[in-house]
Parts: sequence; structure tokens; C-alpha cells
Amino acid sequence: MTLNGWIQILIFSAIVIAITRPLGGYITRVFAGERTFLSPLLRPLERAIYTVSSIDEDEEQHWLTYAFAMLAFSLVGFVFLYALQRLQGMLPFNPQTQTGLSEHLAFNTAISFVSNTNWQSYVPETTMSYLTQMAGLTFHNFVSAATGIALAVALIRAFARASAKTVGNFWVDLTRCTLYVLLPVSIVVGLFFVWQGMPQNLSPYTEVTTLEGAKQTIAQGPVASQEVIKMFGTNGGGFFNANSAHPYENPNAITNLVQMVLIFSIGAALTNVFGRMVKDERQGWAIFAVMGILFLSGAGVLYAAEAQPNPAFASLPIDASASALQAGGNMEGKEVRFGIANSALFATVTTDASCGAVNTMHDSLMPLGGAVPLVNMMLGEIIFGGVGSGLYGMLLFAVIAVFVAGLMVGRTPEYLGKKIEAKDVKMAMLAILILPLSILGFTALASVIAPGLAGPANMGPHGFSEILYAYTSTTANNGSAFAGLTANTPFYNVTLGFAMMIGRFLMIVPMLAMAGSLAAKKIVPPSAGTFPTHGGLFVGLLTGVILIMGGLTYFPALALGPFVEHLALTHMQVF
Repeated sequence: MTLNGWIQILIFSAIVIAITRPLGGYITRVFAGERTFLSPLLRPLERAIYTVSSIDEDEEQHWLTYAFAMLAFSLVGFVFLYALQRLQGMLPFNPQTQTGLSEHLAFNTAISFVSNTNWQSYVPETTMSYLTQMAGLTFHNFVSAATGIALAVALIRAFARASAKTVGNFWVDLTRCTLYVLLPVSIVVGLFFVWQGMPQNLSPYTEVTTLEGAKQTIAQGPVASQEVIKMFGTNGGGFFNANSAHPYENPNAITNLVQMVLIFSIGAALTNVFGRMVKDERQGWAIFAVMGILFLSGAGVLYAAEAQPNPAFASLPIDASASALQAGGNMEGKEVRFGIANSALFATVTTDASCGAVNTMHDSLMPLGGAVPLVNMMLGEIIFGGVGSGLYGMLLFAVIAVFVAGLMVGRTPEYLGKKIEAKDVKMAMLAILILPLSILGFTALASVIAPGLAGPANMGPHGFSEILYAYTSTTANNGSAFAGLTANTPFYNVTLGFAMMIGRFLMIVPMLAMAGSLAAKKIVPPSAGTFPTHGGLFVGLLTGVILIMGGLTYFPALALGPFVEHLALTHMQVF
């Protein structure tokens, strides 16, 4: 590790802290229906959408109606994207004449983008037409992100309101988020990315002759427009197979920094939205502090692991130049333009949030380095997390934390003046336990049957880690991968598709049920016995609950994968 590397990490952290409050204030005004600086331009368009769609923006919904609207919208989006992929060979904007996808791959990809996962079992530049990229994948990058943010705001309203029967209007929340938050930033930053060298065109791929006389095809297309929303909406699906390690997706160090900031920006800002809407910004900063502690801890461990030479590689009889390269850290699979620090930071950021974009190959990380992205996702993508899903996942843990605090002092647990009852805890636990059920259940299945064992490219604990990472990533709606797994098979496409669906929708329903219960409750004024949830004690308690629950649940699986691989590596055994 170097001082320069730590300075880069701290600069990134400072930028995220600096934008959290102003962006949080803007998002709060958007969802409250208040006037913003974009209202003169966008308000007429917003009204037109409501008129055409027969939506009454003043009519709010019960949590069941809100959930049904969200599920119906997602189902229609899935059907549309599935059909678009299957028929793309007969549709326009397909200069490379890409054919339609197979049934199982189209199924997997449709669920992937509808659920904000963007897991890609295919090579994008040789599989998807421009129409599919734009009208299918990029469209869902917007609306799946807007759906997650809307759900988080619905839960915040439940804490902020008293004796209410409604949690908002899904269609209004979806429209406002897309129009006022996602689109403006995507347009401005998209133009910036074009300026920095990202392609944005509909031209056929370019055939060139290299200096050696070989023929090479250079893929291009509408890259910049997909790139910005894949980061800002924490989607992560790349236009190219190399994702953000490709120079067309990530031209230089400036775009690399901007992409990382985009990934964290909404997740961080929503903590401030939470504080503002419950009328106590300290509550939001307490949640931000927990996320920040977990983020910096993960970044530190990953950076330390990758800054060390590979002990097995260092022991081989190699030339001096290779020895010098290893002395600077494990460079295998890294983006050499950005170095160890930025590769470690990017890997931490993208798996803290449910983004999944990568500028380094996670399969090449050292065992302990590879464990950090796994743990980040196993905790439920709550460390800033996906847009919306990070906050509501963290608030589920907060409910459990105050319940534990109440048990310790023999007092009815409260959070923000709302009494936490048995049904609220049950819904929170159900939402949290759905994730390990999918991750560990599917991993166990794939580890013992022939179709599952045919996927990993490596044997032993590293092969197990490849399987574990795939189901962790898809259930957590992250989408990144240990690249050694061959996932474009009927078995993996179907099971990973169901993992994405479980991780997204079976978590949302109990969360909204808890929101409906909380919204209906009165707000109890704080008393001398009220546990404060805005200070260091609560931050420590919540952090401990997260780590203990995650450790008890996933430690056995981690021990079979990265931990035992690390121990084997210290004895010069590789897999």
C-alpha cells in the first residue's frame, strides 16, 4: 500500500460526503412534489404523462396497491424485454445482424435487467443489437433504478407519517424519479463521457488492419448513453464484455473517478433524504456513518490484500522484471492504467452498491481480496447499496437492531417514535433471511450436481468461490462475476434468473408490508427511556448486528471458499 493510494481513496470519500446533503435535499423536494430548478422545463411533461396515463397525482396508495403496481410494471417490462431479445434478428438498428437469443438466455437477461441486477451471461458486443441495447437494456436501467428509489421513499414515508393508510403513489414516484433525478444527470454526464472519448453512434463495427497485418473488428455503438445510467442507477451491465476495463467504457482516470462517484451518489444521498423526511438529519447521518465504516473497512482489507505479492508466484524462478512487478502488488487481472489502489477501490464500491460494473477481474483477486466483494454482497448490498435497495435494506437491519436493544433493557423497542412490534420484526427478518436462503440453497445445489459442476473453470475452493459468487451476486442484484464461471448454460441461466427474482421481489413484499404497518402507527414522543438512534452507540450497535448476522450466516460458506484458498496459498498450493 502507498500513501498515494490512500490519498486517492480519501479524495473519493470526501467527494461522496460533499454531494450527499445537496443531492439529498434535491431528491427530497422532488418526491415531495415541491418546485425545483428543473420544474419550469419538466413539470409540463410530468403533467402530460399523468394525463395520458390516467394517473391522479394526488391519489395515494395502500401498501398492497403500491406493491401490486410495482410487480405488474415489472412483469410487463420482463415480457417486453424477453420478446425484444428473441425477435431482435428481425428488428431494425441491427447493423451487425445479431440473431435472436435462446429461450434460457433471454429469460435470464430479462429478469436481470428488470431486477436492476444486470448479470450478463453473454458477450454484449457479439450478442445484442443496438435496438436491444437502447430500447431494452438502457430503458430498464432507468426504470429499475427508479423503482428501487421509489420503494425506499415509500418506506421512509412509513417512518415519517402517523396514523396513515398510504405510503405514496408508485406511478407518481416512478415518473418523478425518472424525470427529475435520473434523466438530467444522465444527459449531462453522458455528454461529458462523449467528450472524454466514449462512442455514441449507430455505426457498424469498424474493420481495421493491425500493424502485424491481422484483421480486427472494433465494436462501437451507443455506449455513453448506457454507461452513465448503468453507474448512476447502480445497474452495472456493460456495453462491452470487458465492462469498465474497456477504454471505450472508461477512457481515463477522470472517467474512472466519475463512474465511482456516480455509483455511490444516490445511495449516499438517500440517507440524507431519510433524515430530512423524518425531520431529523442526524438519523440519516447515523445510517451514513454505518455505511461509511463498513465501506472503508472493506476497501482497506481489499487494498491490503492486493498490494501484497502472490506468495506462490513470488516463489517461482522468474526474471527480475516479473519479480519487481509482483513487489508492487498482485497485478493479475488489474486495469494497469489505474493501478492497485483504484482497482481495489472500484471493486469495493461496485459490490458495496448493487452495481456490478468492474474495472478489474474479480476472479484474479487474491483469496482474501475476493472475499471482500463476496461479504459486501452477502450483507445484502446495504453499504450505500443499490439505488433505494441499500437504504431499505439498512433500515430493515435498523429495526432488528432496536429490537435487540429493547430486549437488552426490557423495554418495548422504538425507532423514530414508532413502536416496533412482533409483526414488524417478523417482516424484517423474513426480508433479510430470503437472501441467504437463495444464496446458500442454490450454491449447495450447483456444487453437487453435474450441470452445476460443469460451470467453474477452476477446481477446489476457487471453483467453489466461483459458484458461490455467482449466486451471491445475482441474489444481491449486483451482477458482477468471478469471470471463471461458464454461466451461459440452461442450468445456470434458469437458476441464476430465479435467484435474481428472489433477491429483488421476495425481499420487497415483506418490506412494504412492514412499511404499511409502520405508517398506520402513531408517533410516540421520546422519553427518558428512549434509545437514541442518532449517536455513536446506535452506530456501533447497528454495525455489530450487521456483522454478527452476516458472520453467523455465511462464515461456513466463506470458509470453504476464499478462506481455505488463502491458507492453501500460503503453503504454495494453487487451484
